[in-house]
Amino acid sequence: MKKLLSAVALVAMLAQSPVVYAGDKEPVKISGPANAKGVTTVAVGAFNVGFIFESVDQTKASGGLMGAFGGTTKAKSELVGVTPEMMQKIADAAYADFVSQLGASGYTVVPAGDLFGHAALAKTKSLETPLDINIALEKGSKGKATYFKPSELASQFMLPGDFTGSGMSSIGINMSAGQASMALTNYAKQSGVGVIDVVYLIDFSDQKRPGFFSFGGLQVNSGLSVAADYSRMTLIAPSGKQTVVTVKAPVGVEGDFIEKNDASSGTDKALQSTANVAGGLAAVAGLGGLRFGKTRKFAFTAKPGAYEEGAAKAASLASEMMVARLGAMR
Repeated sequence: MKKLLSAVALVAMLAQSPVVYAGDKEPVKISGPANAKGVTTVAVGAFNVGFIFESVDQTKASGGLMGAFGGTTKAKSELVGVTPEMMQKIADAAYADFVSQLGASGYTVVPAGDLFGHAALAKTKSLETPLDINIALEKGSKGKATYFKPSELASQFMLPGDFTGSGMSSIGINMSAGQASMALTNYAKQSGVGVIDVVYLIDFSDQKRPGFFSFGGLQVNSGLSVAADYSRMTLIAPSGKQTVVTVKAPVGVEGDFIEKNDASSGTDKALQSTANVAGGLAAVAGLGGLRFGKTRKFAFTAKPGAYEEGAAKAASLASEMMVARLGAMR
């Protein structure tokens, strides 16, 4: 009951946070739009909110002055201070808000218990929850994320394409995703109810992946956003065909959610300074091949209360965009 009340309170705060939409880029990409036509009754079969806790971003310098002062520039960012209880609260609030928006848009939403109690899902196993994944970000970047499902859903499922794994650890998750997709498709066909799958990846860094450079090195800023390309909604129609809406521009919120600090040690900075001087002298001497690179470590500390509100608001804005696009295709 406490979890439910907490999520309800968080949903009530969503309309109060300042927001910002990123860039001029088309906010979504839609595939299979015709498959959503005529679908008015839906069930939410999967809803995952992922949180990036660690990211390593790097880019090779292209020569010239930047090349003289470093080869590969790397930023390692870590998020601390976010508890499982905070992430569960965000997932519950984001789910409740999404279902509310579906209803407000004219969809009939089938209770989760009806879907998970259906024979089509009887042999489908849940993923381990919460789910930890090593994820591949943009070229030259990788990260670690934890995905939470809302308390109301009995099992945690992902569909193929919901995430891009890094390394061998994701093979089992991919196999499970294929099985879940088949089971949810069978449910849609047998029940005549469309099934919705949602995945949002919450990023804590405003870094423009795989990184952008200033003369002083890699610039990383704090912020909260639903990450582009790694957040999407899938509708499995009763026909078995899919409509996929993918976020293509980050959906962010402004606020005092996170405190950023340069976590590079004194030794790291001293070594970097020496390497930079050596690289500069080598360039002057015509030895352009000596590139030492720059490395920075950043610690992002979440502010309890503010972080949950900001993350839930970002998810709400993404849901508003998703549901609007889905309703237009109906």
